[in-house]
Amino acid sequence: MVQASRSDHAARPDHAARPDQEPLADRRLLLVHAHPDDETIGTGATMAKYVAEGAHVTLVTCTLGEEGEVLVESLSHLASDQDDRLGQHRINELADAMSALGVTDHRFLGGAGRYRDTGMAYSPERTAMVPPTIRGDSFWAADLVEATSHLVEVIREIHPQVLVTYDESGGYGHPDHVQAHRVAMYAAALAAAPSYRLDLGQPWDVTKVYWTAMSEERLRESLRHLRASGDLSTFEGMDPEGPLPPMAVPDKLITTEIEANAYVRLKMDAMKAHATQISLEGPFFALSNNLGDEVWGTEFFRLVKGIPQADEASDRGRETDLFAGLA
Repeated sequence: MVQASRSDHAARPDHAARPDQEPLADRRLLLVHAHPDDETIGTGATMAKYVAEGAHVTLVTCTLGEEGEVLVESLSHLASDQDDRLGQHRINELADAMSALGVTDHRFLGGAGRYRDTGMAYSPERTAMVPPTIRGDSFWAADLVEATSHLVEVIREIHPQVLVTYDESGGYGHPDHVQAHRVAMYAAALAAAPSYRLDLGQPWDVTKVYWTAMSEERLRESLRHLRASGDLSTFEGMDPEGPLPPMAVPDKLITTEIEANAYVRLKMDAMKAHATQISLEGPFFALSNNLGDEVWGTEFFRLVKGIPQADEASDRGRETDLFAGLA
């Protein structure tokens, strides 16, 4: 595969395209995420694992993350309420993160900057919600058919057997995560429709669709270890024995568990690349330091389209391969 250089990203920031003459790998995985860094936090180890195993891994990121917080003091001027140049900076952070994971095919939906980070607000119950005022170019305000058609074109080019995105709540309610879910699910349907927009390519039916998941049991176990070690600040306010945020998925709903401990160091390197968003002193690295790398090495999914193929060696009867059951 062709690795796009930084200059290539500047010239064609929408994607690092696969040359037409290069044959597709036998296994092809497409992931749809909302902002730069989402892909690494939730699916970084899985991405690195499949790249290392020879699969073609394509990442589509829906926004540049312009409304994100800036955790690097010297770069605070990039924030949306100052110079408003954070999105351009995060293009480079994402490129560095993908280099760490080995992913050479990463694109922005409709091209870099086509859809802007919507930002989010909090409800009185402290759940994420759409801000009271949003820009007209925000991802939340995007025309759903137009945004979906951009992804349909990618699906019909790459021919992925597997698509990964968020659940209907976007994991924790961020409007861009919810919109990414809608676009991905609609695109999977329209890409297979034989009469839809043949100018976007020939129809392709994605065989298996997954939603990312955070294991409730794993989160409670991690919190117990942290609190027992005296760490009360990491994920402050979360009680391992009490109610958890909506992102914690009951384990009975989890169908698939990807063990990728061998790739945790790559995932951590990719996290470090997202320096404006993830602090070395923050909860992600604290968890790794306190609990060991394995806390980030296993990633969980819910199969929502396709036939599950449980691994006989799995003590929970789960799949251990996103491509399980595919020829």
